[in-house]
Amino acid sequence: MGRLRAARSRHAGEALATERVQVGRIHRLAGHASGRHVHNGPVVGSIVEGTVRFQVEGQAETVLRPGDVFFEPAGVPIAHFDAMDEDVTFLGYFPLTAGQEPGLR
Repeated sequence: MGRLRAARSRHAGEALATERVQVGRIHRLAGHASGRHVHNGPVVGSIVEGTVRFQVEGQAETVLRPGDVFFEPAGVPIAHFDAMDEDVTFLGYFPLTAGQEPGLR
């Protein structure tokens, strides 16, 4: 079993009136870089297979391995979520408010 690590967020927010949680099993090919992006809601995830270069903007970069967990705060840029030398599979949990769908910008 891998280590359990979570990126610390310095962004305390208001409580989210969660209506449901959408879960996705997501695959990325080796070498795929997601690029800088921002989620419209928080994301919690865990790495199933592969390794990921991960960085919340303004925080230290880390490498996530199978069993590691991560947190991407709503509205905060994600500088890196990049598959490294092998394909990556991860589970993403998206808490959603009434009528909200997961979104990126």
